[in-house]
Amino acid sequence: MKITVIGTGYVGLVTGTGLAEAGNDVVCVDINEEKVRKLNNGEIPIYEPGLDVLVDRNRRAGRLHFTTDTGKGIEHGEIIFLALPTPEDEDGSADLSYVKSVAEQIGDYLREHDVKDYKIVVNKSTVPVGTADEVRRIIREKAPEADVDVVSNPEFLREGFAVDDFMKPERVVIGTSSERAARKMEKLYQPFVRSGNPILIMDEKSAEITKYAANAFLAMKISFMNEIANFCERVGADVDKVRIGMGTDSRIGMRFLFPGIGYGGSCFPKDVKALYKTGQEYGYDFKILKSVMEVNERQRKALVPKMLRFFDGDLKDKKIAVWGLSFKPETDDIREAPSLYIIEELLKHGAQITAYDPEAMENVKRRLGDKIAYASNPYEALKDADALLISTEWNAFRSPDFERMKKLMKQPVVFDGRNIYDLDQMRKHGFVYYSIGRPQVNVTRKLWKEF
Repeated sequence: MKITVIGTGYVGLVTGTGLAEAGNDVVCVDINEEKVRKLNNGEIPIYEPGLDVLVDRNRRAGRLHFTTDTGKGIEHGEIIFLALPTPEDEDGSADLSYVKSVAEQIGDYLREHDVKDYKIVVNKSTVPVGTADEVRRIIREKAPEADVDVVSNPEFLREGFAVDDFMKPERVVIGTSSERAARKMEKLYQPFVRSGNPILIMDEKSAEITKYAANAFLAMKISFMNEIANFCERVGADVDKVRIGMGTDSRIGMRFLFPGIGYGGSCFPKDVKALYKTGQEYGYDFKILKSVMEVNERQRKALVPKMLRFFDGDLKDKKIAVWGLSFKPETDDIREAPSLYIIEELLKHGAQITAYDPEAMENVKRRLGDKIAYASNPYEALKDADALLISTEWNAFRSPDFERMKKLMKQPVVFDGRNIYDLDQMRKHGFVYYSIGRPQVNVTRKLWKEF
């Protein structure tokens, strides 16, 4: 099929590349000339494992093209995907200005060029309930004679696993009231569900809510587990044991039960707020979502009070090494990353920060500049550090040389926001170790040098 994807951000680039890999003729459109130039030269603007290989292969095969010409994309596509930003507005709702603007451009083009061919416009972006109706209204007002259906097809891509998630989806959700659009979308996605995973056809509004409901529920699991972790600390329990005791119940499952310093990224924070705001617009008060947001906001800084207590309330000129800046491993995305909230708080207390991340440092430099220092590897960050803060659970941090760490640091103190180390392991190596929801590992200052 001839496919157009408007928007080459995270979702658009993965979607366009995945569809090209299945043999479709794909044109990706973006207004950013520099980004398009780089993509046409084989340069990938985001870090996503495996994506660079697929982009290069399909670009060379002539199935994947990049352009700034929106009209060319509209003309080309039998199916036109809108993979556009829906950033958080000032009131917490989703800003649909990009989606509406492109819908107007599609309508104008179809009318001005008297396009008669049947086209499907697909909302791939995460959008509030009713957006498909709004896009349909805009296009029909601009081009009342055009033969167009509007479909909601939410994405369920996990950063760091997006290529696999697109090529082998657990389910495909298609929201449409048109039988013709449903059959064409089913045909498009059939190569990706050959193992038997379902293509779910539903109405547009149900599809729109499905995406928000899924992300909000996962965010709720994270916040709930963080609440349990905080309570475990109060009563002297170990959240790891509680987590396993809960997760082995098949009704609950093990996933998203890992406590830490909160969720971040481009989806969970924005989507929970947007669903909460949409509820208010329809006169419904999502009390659970309000609590989820409050817990997460507090959890981002959960380690700061522990650091203040350890340093007797004075962090001024204390050198803190930070391992991990991205909101999760296997991505360079720092949107709503808990690390940034902690760093900003530590800077307010006068701490000096030296940070390392395998992929996200350039993005952080653009945001924080010279407010903090940057290391070329994890151990460089530890030189003369008063403490180490772990913000992201990259695999590269899981099995470090503990003896080398101790030699580099002023004192062997670790504040672990992701619980990546075993308590007995840290005790054996002589570290003072603070984590989330687990007993603190204490080693007295007199004994530090004996380990």
